[in-house]
Amino acid sequence: MKWLSNSLARHLILGVAFVLIVASIAVLAYMHNGWSFADALYMTVLTVYTVGYGEVHPLNTPELRAITITLMVLGCTGMIYLTGALVQFITLSQIQQMLGLTRMNKQIEDLDDHVIICGFGRTGSMLARELKAGKARFVVIEPNHDRFVEAKEQGYLCIHADAAEESVLKQAGIERARALATVVSSDPANVFITLSARSLNTTLQIIARGEEPSTEKKLFQAGASSVLLPAHIGAEQIASMILFPSIASVIQSPERRRQMELDLRTLGLEIEVVVAAEGSAFAGLTVEEIERKAERSFFIIAVEQGGSGKAERPLPSTRVNPGDGVTIMGRAGRANILKKFAEAAL
Repeated sequence: MKWLSNSLARHLILGVAFVLIVASIAVLAYMHNGWSFADALYMTVLTVYTVGYGEVHPLNTPELRAITITLMVLGCTGMIYLTGALVQFITLSQIQQMLGLTRMNKQIEDLDDHVIICGFGRTGSMLARELKAGKARFVVIEPNHDRFVEAKEQGYLCIHADAAEESVLKQAGIERARALATVVSSDPANVFITLSARSLNTTLQIIARGEEPSTEKKLFQAGASSVLLPAHIGAEQIASMILFPSIASVIQSPERRRQMELDLRTLGLEIEVVVAAEGSAFAGLTVEEIERKAERSFFIIAVEQGGSGKAERPLPSTRVNPGDGVTIMGRAGRANILKKFAEAAL
């Protein structure tokens, strides 16, 4: 189909070029016979489009009649050719789009024991990338057109719709899925998606993201198996979990910590804390620059300025300075790559 589309595009370009060349020669020919440019152009357009309002000037010489006859034959032929190519090109584009959506829907129908990602924002795109790297089967649900196109261009199975609708979740195969991650930017939307998903599949593993701590309880009540609050994960707390297990229980119970780690592993992810060293590759860069430099193999969910004792959710423009603690989430086994960024360059 692709070669056919390219062939039709060439025909379309050739048709436009042919009509323009014929029209240009006709205008010059009329002007050569003493007509003004405006009159010559007007006469050419009337003839090519077969409108037939009448001659601008009397065609009282053999040369003018020959020019007009030639313009009628070549111009009308060119317009017929161009119109046919244009209709075929538009029709083929619509057919290709229809076949593409049909093929994608069939692939989604064949999914089993897969993961459903609700939302293709920063977190959702990262999950999709890492699940693909882990060869897990998944489908993305995204209502935003631009993000849907982005997901489709990256080769992901995706549905352009609102995941809060039960019919959309059914279309994504929620009855056959093993896990659902709802990571849209709206807490109410995450709660509603969780509620709908749980009602459709009582055994589904649902991992929900919340922006505000007050949302955590609502998500659990809606049926979430676990809740992640990346905006409020403190670098100091996570470092304590990793470096000082004996005091981690003061911050968070071992059972809940293990559950969180298990939930992340289900999605092929892990959390790690590093410190930006003086002279390291990412010290002084913004969050966006660091993630881009790492080819989106992880994303930064919290930054603690050195000595502040407070971790905050970073904006893409947040700058990481030497001594800052950085909490990152990335694919299991690959998060340690970030250590190379934190080590001072030799």
